[in-house]
Amino acid sequence: MQHLGGTAPSILTFASGHAILDPLTGAPVQFVDEAAPARLFLLNDVATPWHSVEHQWGSGHLVTDRGGARWHTPAELRTTKDGAVEAVHTPLPGLRVEIHRHVREGVLCERYTVVNTAEEPLTITGLGVQTPFADLYDGAEASLEQAVHAHLFTGGTWAWALAQPMSGEGQCLGLIVREGAVHAYSVESRNQNSLSNVRGHLVLLATDQARNPEAFGGQPVLRLGPGESTTLAWELGWYDSVEDFTAATRPPAVLSAYAAELGEPILVEASSVSSPDPEVTVERAAQGRYRVGASRHGSYRLDLADGARTEVLFHLPLDEVVRRRVAYITRHQRARERPGLLRHGFVPVDTRTGLTQASNGWADWTDGSERIAMPLLLQAAVARGLADVAEIDPLLEGWAAFARRHLLDDTAAPRRGSQTWHTGPRLYDTPWLARFFHDRHRFHGRSDDLDLAARILERSFELGGAGHLSIGLSPTTLAVCAALETDAQPDRADNLRDRLIGSARTFVAAGRQLPAHEVAYEQSIVAPLLDLLTDAHTLTGDPLFHDAIAERLPWLLAFGGPQPHARLHGIAIRHWDGYWFGANRLWGDVFPHYWSTLTAVTLLRLPATLRTAATDRVAEGVLRANMANYSEDGSATCAFVMPSTVDGRAAHTADPLANDQDWHLLLWLQAREQERAVASRWAAPTPPRDERKASRGGVVTA
Repeated sequence: MQHLGGTAPSILTFASGHAILDPLTGAPVQFVDEAAPARLFLLNDVATPWHSVEHQWGSGHLVTDRGGARWHTPAELRTTKDGAVEAVHTPLPGLRVEIHRHVREGVLCERYTVVNTAEEPLTITGLGVQTPFADLYDGAEASLEQAVHAHLFTGGTWAWALAQPMSGEGQCLGLIVREGAVHAYSVESRNQNSLSNVRGHLVLLATDQARNPEAFGGQPVLRLGPGESTTLAWELGWYDSVEDFTAATRPPAVLSAYAAELGEPILVEASSVSSPDPEVTVERAAQGRYRVGASRHGSYRLDLADGARTEVLFHLPLDEVVRRRVAYITRHQRARERPGLLRHGFVPVDTRTGLTQASNGWADWTDGSERIAMPLLLQAAVARGLADVAEIDPLLEGWAAFARRHLLDDTAAPRRGSQTWHTGPRLYDTPWLARFFHDRHRFHGRSDDLDLAARILERSFELGGAGHLSIGLSPTTLAVCAALETDAQPDRADNLRDRLIGSARTFVAAGRQLPAHEVAYEQSIVAPLLDLLTDAHTLTGDPLFHDAIAERLPWLLAFGGPQPHARLHGIAIRHWDGYWFGANRLWGDVFPHYWSTLTAVTLLRLPATLRTAATDRVAEGVLRANMANYSEDGSATCAFVMPSTVDGRAAHTADPLANDQDWHLLLWLQAREQERAVASRWAAPTPPRDERKASRGGVVTA
């Protein structure tokens, strides 16, 4: 390596932060917000021992018609008189990668230029730059204090990345492409070694045509004549808010929505709008305004001015999708071949072949746990007139008997599935089973169904449920309590409410020290936490809970980014379910994952003083975005793995397994019903719980 003008400086200061540079490569090894110096914006080999030199910021790779190569250690490194850092790499004969870094007007500018120094043309089908943002979960407290969510938008010339503190507080680090284009991103280092608590190494791609030519609406081929070059340049800056950052991106288009029901247009303000998809219609409404529609359910690419692009979604109405899913489930996702009560189970199915998926000893392919969404959806559809009672109710009766025998033990503790005798009770499953039997009681009025629903919840608390943020526990407990009140069991209802309020007080006292669940920290921990605090506030009127909700709400919102894209806008980051639940066994970002719907439901349940028009818009967008997971024939995918590639495997694909995604439809149906209840509650507020208990001579124990 030739050093001209000395090695690189140790830091480059820009605005209120700085980049720490590797003296051997001149590349950043960490970005530091001087107001929060403990926060990691980039991965390092201390937090993640498998972080290696190939993944240092600014390293990269090329795939060409002359071969493929990576760059890391430069052949030349110099510092100019004005403080800029320049590096030259020669990863292949007749090819140079020139990197230039300098600070201008408070931002760090980086420029990556690939030069064809040979006398023959060069074809590039892969070009990526490593951007290893520290998007990892090392427990709730450490994540909230030290880690960031990396929100990526690969919109061609409208591309950017936003590293937002997981707490939702403090400065964000924003990357904005100013020259060239980013058409995709990939994830590396996602495997059985890194598992679920880290997102992996993120790579921004000018093209990934060699590995996945159709990803993100299509990947370009870059062609350079002798002496020609191509450049990707971006700037990095500090931003006080997400809004400040998005304004700085200078958006070339404004969309009225990113997902809409068929028949409803999406309005786009831009200098030009088109789509390569024949199902999409684009009508010019006025100068710089377009009406975009589609003739079929699906996601579609939009091309905008000057090489910018994004994706929009047009979907069938909720009720119609529910009808089609119910029909598909009853035809394709029942275990009819099994003996006795086992034949009433609902199971995953490979939508390519129509073959049901055997559990194979794999906990996320069982006939219990997340698959409980299917009987819950069928039951909700019948109750709302979206399915035929005569056809579906016998199936639900069969499933109820199956669940009593195979998914619950003699103490009403849940089993993971009918064939997972080797696993212990899973607390996540308790509210789902309780909700099913509550809804059975609501439909048929049988006291034994209500009794079982209550016993499941009581057993959950005995097993430690008060310290576990089970998805749906708080809303389900309140629903069961209301049914117990109607059934003249007020003391039993009060005992469950007391447990719930006690749990809420425990979590308030814990602050950021939330317990690890199946993942150390995730959106599906924070959303149930906020639901719990919201319900405790409704029950007690205690301002302690209101303040706790306000403090933690930014944690939830930070999981979703502001990307102007149907699969991404407001959607919580989640990056492991393709492996655990899918047939393809692919790690990597799942967008949208159905549990992102928890964000929507939680926002719609907020106290009136915290719910805003902005949170309502996020909620609606999340609910609509998840319609991308269903096909017109009623089939579905459990995971659309978003990156172009994951550890080199082609992704940006819908997993063929229909498994657990129906929670989204169920939660949306419940949210519609809840909205009526919320309106009623605002009209006639529930009195604080101590007043209600005092009227019966009760004593507040929480």
